[in-house]
Amino acid sequence: MNDTAIHSLGLGLATRNAKNEIIEVYYPAPLLSPDTALSSLLLASCAIQPGENAVSQINETSARALVAKLLEAKFTEHAEHVEQMNAGQGQLILCVVFTDSPPKSVAEAYLKLHLLSHRLCKPHSLNLEGLFAVLHNLAWTNEGAIDLEELPKRQLAARLRGTALEVASVDKFPKMTSYVVPAGVRIAHTARVRLGAYLGAGTTVMHEGFVNFNAGTEGPAMVEGRISAGVMIGANSDLGGGCSTMGTLSGGGTEVISVGENCLIGANAGIGIPLANGCTVEAGLYLTAGTKLNVLGADGALLKTVKAKELVGVEDLLFRRNSLSGGVECVPLKSSISLNDDLHSHN
Repeated sequence: MNDTAIHSLGLGLATRNAKNEIIEVYYPAPLLSPDTALSSLLLASCAIQPGENAVSQINETSARALVAKLLEAKFTEHAEHVEQMNAGQGQLILCVVFTDSPPKSVAEAYLKLHLLSHRLCKPHSLNLEGLFAVLHNLAWTNEGAIDLEELPKRQLAARLRGTALEVASVDKFPKMTSYVVPAGVRIAHTARVRLGAYLGAGTTVMHEGFVNFNAGTEGPAMVEGRISAGVMIGANSDLGGGCSTMGTLSGGGTEVISVGENCLIGANAGIGIPLANGCTVEAGLYLTAGTKLNVLGADGALLKTVKAKELVGVEDLLFRRNSLSGGVECVPLKSSISLNDDLHSHN
């Protein structure tokens, strides 16, 4: 069996609605470019033929047989994993991605979101086209994910048991920490980081910070502002309170928005252009591609006037507003941002 083209796979526990549709999946240990022998064994056990991406349900009997085969092949860790997840309730599934095409199933979509949050893939490295259309809008509760059509009955049932069903959110994306808690991070308010976020070690997300799916931080970073979908923040950068980054492709553009290393975006500021290494945006200043900038030399003399997009890729710049004229200026910087090492060591 030729399964060398396998991109990723995951053994997961699926939640189904009353129509027996999978509405969400938890993958404790997804695999990227899995071992060939392991892949062959899993595909054969689940009768999956190489080709299109596939999802296979594993019942209790099949799970026991799979455990035996895994033990025989010396895949002890994976055997224990399957045995632990085998709840006998039709929840256990195998999702296999052969080619990184747009996700066509909930199981495949959740596998890709897990790959991002497990730091196995970086933002923009996976095909997520059409993701929103695949995912279900769900009630995320203290009893797990619930189909919205079934929510009233579940709420009534909870009341009749003498309890209350708490609905934390109604959304297509759950919070990341219900599925993945990457090592070396601090997240003050877990509801503000979505599954599919990529948080590098040493990242601190404060209470008002927000990280969307397919976005995140390369390494040590302070996040007190908004990291929109598709935006990646470089190591040792600081997003001040209330600041924002414009989502990649916002407004129909083609520019990928990012923040380089050792950058600072001040409180209540924002960017709509990629920011190169060592740049600072003054508090309260929102910098868009069309923002008119007076570029000053080190001596303060006016060199030229340009649109902000013309300075994309230029490092060590300070963007500020002139308090007298009200115009926006760009001046060279000689110092870089330094994060507190003690604050970003999350062992």
